Amino acid sequence: MEQKTGFIYDESYFWHDTGNGALFLPPGGWIEADEHGESPKSKRRVKNLLERTGFIEELKVMKPRSATKEEVERNHNPSYVEKVKALSDADGGDAGELAVVGRGSYEIALLSVGGAITGVDAVMEGTVQNVYALTRPPGHHAEKELGMGFCLFNNVAIAAHHAREKYGLKRILILDWDVHHGNGTENAFYDDPEILTISIHQELNFPPNRGYAEHLGEGAGEGYNVNIPLPAGTGNAGYYYALEKVVFPIAEQFKPELIIVAAGQDASVFDPLSRMLVTADGYGKIAALVKELAKKLCDGRLVVCHEGGYSAAYVPFCSLRIIESLSGLKSKVTDDPYYEAIKSLPTDVLAKHQVEAIEKVIEIQSSFWTFTINA
Repeated sequence: MEQKTGFIYDESYFWHDTGNGALFLPPGGWIEADEHGESPKSKRRVKNLLERTGFIEELKVMKPRSATKEEVERNHNPSYVEKVKALSDADGGDAGELAVVGRGSYEIALLSVGGAITGVDAVMEGTVQNVYALTRPPGHHAEKELGMGFCLFNNVAIAAHHAREKYGLKRILILDWDVHHGNGTENAFYDDPEILTISIHQELNFPPNRGYAEHLGEGAGEGYNVNIPLPAGTGNAGYYYALEKVVFPIAEQFKPELIIVAAGQDASVFDPLSRMLVTADGYGKIAALVKELAKKLCDGRLVVCHEGGYSAAYVPFCSLRIIESLSGLKSKVTDDPYYEAIKSLPTDVLAKHQVEAIEKVIEIQSSFWTFTINA
């Protein structure tokens, strides 16, 4: 009998307080107080939907442990870690650009990192076949010395350090499908040939001036950083094409021993912080394709960590489809409840300019990897 898919969460994740605001701005001036974009709602509703449908019974639910300060400092400067703790112990504040620390956020962030680490341990030790960690706060924007974009500590980067340290892995793939560029993860391993970082994101979104296809890594790590910037309006078909033509050929040559995914559901058709057209079913197929890649290359060892996603109504359905694909099972949610509103959109159309953007990446990366283009 095949092992279950793991599901990691903790109630504390939903208690990280980003305050009020509007989208990503604090209230004041002309900005009327509202709920912050990175509120607990979209994440809590993932857990709620799993429970409401009963699908959570098909998963192995696991509690995360807290990461230690030493584990976090494998990726972040001690002075920065102390800064987050000091803000958290006081009345909160900013750990960097759009990186809100609330009271008690330090301990919750350690637990979020610990969720990613717990996922790595569960997969590497064979407790589960793969795992979805509903980590919050997110992490992929967090740099070594500052937070950014709602992120405090870089969950997936620290998890990769842990996997290398504890299990002696020499080839780890971090795939980031969050709609925003994974700048913090890129910087963490920019000169490191043992960690292959691939970011699929909307071009020219966030952070500014990051995520260009020409950013390849440096020194020994040159060629081991891959950016796939996609045009606004890219839907399911463009993401499948990027996976098939860029991600999979590179991964097959790299031969990872473990795949870690920074899974943001903010490329969805309803997300307020992007202009992409990925559907819930599209996310399900993306996850299924990556699962097959992991089965082919690294005995199915796959850790998926939640990152962004700001449509509280739609993120739960995107995440459910991902978790279904990881488990190989179907929930009671047979149809996308939002299908009627999106059925006329070109979500499954591969446009010429999207192909050209992906072929530009192939041209740039062809100095390091071998590709076969058959459109």
